[in-house]
Amino acid sequence: MLQIQAHVVNGTVFLCHSSCDILNAGTMTDYLTKVAGWVQKHPYDVLTILIGNAAYLPVDTYTPAIADSGLLPYVYTPPKKDMKLSDWPTLSSMIITSSRVVVFMDYETNQDKVPYILDEFRYMWETPFDPVDRAFPCTVQRPPNLSKAAAKSRMYIANHNLNTELELLGNSLLVPTQPLLGETNAVEGFGSLGLAAKQCNETWGKPPTVLNVDYYNVGNGSVFEVAAKWNNVTYNATCCGMTDSAGMRIGGEMMWIGAMAVLVSVLLS
Repeated sequence: MLQIQAHVVNGTVFLCHSSCDILNAGTMTDYLTKVAGWVQKHPYDVLTILIGNAAYLPVDTYTPAIADSGLLPYVYTPPKKDMKLSDWPTLSSMIITSSRVVVFMDYETNQDKVPYILDEFRYMWETPFDPVDRAFPCTVQRPPNLSKAAAKSRMYIANHNLNTELELLGNSLLVPTQPLLGETNAVEGFGSLGLAAKQCNETWGKPPTVLNVDYYNVGNGSVFEVAAKWNNVTYNATCCGMTDSAGMRIGGEMMWIGAMAVLVSVLLS
C-alpha cells in the first residue's frame, strides 16, 4: 500500500506533509505517473493507494491526476458501495482483468460521483494513530464509535509507528522513536510488529489487512517477513528495493482482503 497526503497550491495538487511550505514532494500527477509506469511493468502485482485528504477537498479534486497519469485504466471499481468481506475479488481475478489498483481516501469521498475512490472508513478501521504506547493496543480509533460487531466485519490498518512526545516552545509534538526502530519493526519481542500482528489476530479473529510502519527498511526486511508470515508465504527477498519487484507471489485463490500489506508512506501523515 502507498500512502500520500495531498494539498492544492495555486490550483495544482501537490503531495505535502501538513503544509507544502514544510515538505513538498511534487505534484500528484507526476507521482502517479511513476506509479502507473510501475503497474504497467508488473502485470502480476496488485497495489493499494490511500489518499490522505487532510484539507477535506472535494473528491473530484483528485480525479484529473489519476486520469492524466495513466493510472485510471488499472483502477478497480467495486460493483456496489457496501462490499462485504466476502464480496471482494480474488487477486487472480484482479490480475486477469488488470483492475490491479485499489484507491481509498479517508475523507470527502462520494462513490456516487467517483465510484473508484473508495471511502476508507466504510471498508476499514484503524488502530490508534501516532501511537506512543509500546504495547500497541489493537483497538479501534477511527472511525469513532464503531461497534465491535461492525469492526469484525471490516478490514483494518494496524498503526505500528512508535512516537515520542516532545515539548517545544510550549507546544507538544510527536516525533518517530528512532532509537527503538529495530525493536519496533522486529519479527518478535515486546513492542515488535510481529507480536502486534499476533495480538491483533487473537483479538479480532483475523490479522491486520495493512501494517503501517515507519522506516520500513530498518530491520533488514523484518516488516515484510511479518507480512509474509500472515500471508502464509515465505519471505526470502533482500531488503529493500534491491530487486525489480518487491511483490510476493501469492498462489491460489486468495481474496484481495486476505493479502496483508505493508504501508509505505510517500509522506508520513
